[in-house]
This record gives sequence, structure tokens and C-alpha cells, in this order.
Amino acid sequence: MSEDAGAGGGDSDADSEIGVEIPPLDETAREQARERQEALAKPPGSLGRLEAIAAEIAAMQATPTPSVDPAVVTTLAADHGVAREGVSAYPQAVTTAMIETVDSGDAAINAICAANDVDSLVVDMGVVGEPVADALDYRIDDGTANMVERPAMSAADARAAIRAGRAIVADHAADAGMIGLGEMGIGNTTASAAITAALTDRPVDEVTGYGTGIDEETRARKIDTIERALAATEPDPADPLDVLRCVGGFEIGGLVGVALAAAERRIPVVVDGVVAGAAALLAREIDPRVTDYLLGSHASTEPAHAIQLDALGLTPWFDYEMGLGEGTGAALAIGVYRSACQVHTEMATLDEIGVDPDE
Repeated sequence: MSEDAGAGGGDSDADSEIGVEIPPLDETAREQARERQEALAKPPGSLGRLEAIAAEIAAMQATPTPSVDPAVVTTLAADHGVAREGVSAYPQAVTTAMIETVDSGDAAINAICAANDVDSLVVDMGVVGEPVADALDYRIDDGTANMVERPAMSAADARAAIRAGRAIVADHAADAGMIGLGEMGIGNTTASAAITAALTDRPVDEVTGYGTGIDEETRARKIDTIERALAATEPDPADPLDVLRCVGGFEIGGLVGVALAAAERRIPVVVDGVVAGAAALLAREIDPRVTDYLLGSHASTEPAHAIQLDALGLTPWFDYEMGLGEGTGAALAIGVYRSACQVHTEMATLDEIGVDPDE
């Protein structure tokens, strides 16, 4: 596994330790994009949010002619020791089965990516057992520890997971126009709820949902499990690396690294569901500048997701009652972002069709 150590500084200790250098948004490009919007052959403001988001992406990419292409969703997979507490409707072996399904092109994320002209990367960050044959291998360990009994991972592994995510971008998506955050892993909504509770100081029962379709009895056990894990490991909310160490997952740490590396390269990042949202919260705590490059996708069925989006200042484009993960909501939203950019760059101006708006 290669390491992308990065360079530069930031505001937090974690930022300094990881070495993040995220550029500011390009306000000149934003203004140029707005000027073009005003000149397009349509009533001003008639495309609503699509106009604003095209200008926002222009500022991210530092160009008045933004494009999402090539677009890619990174689906990172790992197992969680906390699954042994019975917090999911499915056994841990399902993680391996699902990563193999994605790798063979037969999963929901493959179909949605194909429908929206988005590339898909599937990455093994630490699935229990032998490495999945054709998945990208950035494994940290054979799944995390049970966070009820001890921290999910060591501090060294937390840093390694973030470095791995940054390396995934450097090795496979450095030229992307847009990156969606996706994931898989039995038990990862439990880790995401714990991270959200730790970073937002919200009660555990407010951030804990039904994950893989669990019943009320299992949800009550899930809430109790998270509360015990937080009490046992005592993550420091002022230290995102410690929160990741105590109650996180390898795929979550990897997504943190993907978001940071993308922002460093001026690549917009589309946040999928609750697991991607937990990673985005951690990335923001490492370097708040990353939020300049985050974009919303959908409103997940998981209650923590709305809390995450509010904390990140993101607005979802749609609510289709989705809670699958994998990056499915991000892939759908990339289609919206592509439409916004292509209307912006390909539509004729009033001048080009011979219309004087002042006449």
C-alpha cells in the first residue's frame, strides 16, 4: 500500500499531523460563471439551484467552465468488530459477498453508476478473511476490534486508513472531475452513529437508525452498544483521529482521506449517506476547509444523516427514502451536477442566438 503523505499545514493538530493543504475557492471563477449564467438564453434564475451549483463547482475547480468528468464513486469496504454485538440484520460474511458483487458489476452501485456515466472503484480496506481478488487492496487489518471492549483500532491504523484514502485518490482518481464517497461494511452504521454522537454531542438514540432493516429490539441493542462503546473508549471530540481510533472503521478513515485528497486537488466531493457523512464530519474536524469542496446528494433514511448534513451546511437534492450506501445516492446526484455543468457550458447565450436582452 502506497502512502500519500502530503505537505503543508492547517489549523488543527490532526491537520498538521496528516499534512493537509487545501486551496481556497476561486472567487474570480465563480463570478465569471455567474456572468455567463446571466448571458445564457433563458430568463435569469429560471434554472434555480442548477445555476448556483454550476457557479459553486466553478469556484471549486478554479475555472468558469466546470465539468464533473471523469466522475468516479469510490466504494470502500471493511468489517467491524462491533458486528459481534448483534447490531445488524446480517452476518459479517455479507460484507465479502457484497464487495464481490460490486466487483463483478452486479450491485446497485454498478447499475446506477452505469446509468449516470460514473466510474466505480471498489476498495478492500479491511474485510475479514482473504483479500477480495479483484478489489483494490488498501487493507489496514482484518476488520476492526469490537469497540465495546476496546478502541476499534490503534492510532497508527487510524492514520494509516486516512493515508490509504489519500493514496486511492493519488493512484486512481487524481484526474477526476468529481468524486462520490461510497462504502460497505456490516456494522458501519453503528460506527457512524457513534462518530456522529461524539462529534455533535447529540444523544445516541437520536442518531441511531435501523441500518440494514433491523427491528425495534435490535435497534435498542444497537443504542445500548453505542452507549457502552462511547463510555468504554471515551473518544475526545476535539481530536478527530481519536474519535476514529475509538469508534470508527477502516473504510470510514479511508473516506476521510479521499475527501481531503480530493479537496487538495480542487475535486468536488459528493457525500452519500450516513457513513460518508460521518467521514465528512471527521474530515471537517481535521481541516474545516474541506467543507468548501463538499456537495450533498440525497437525504438518507438514517436519522444521523440529517444531523450530519446540517452540521456540514449541505443540502440534499432528493429524498428517495434510500439507505443502501455503496455510494448510490452520490452516483445519482452526480447526474444532477453533470446536468448543471453541461447546461452552463453548452447552452447558447442570448448574444449567440441574436437576441438583445435590453430591447
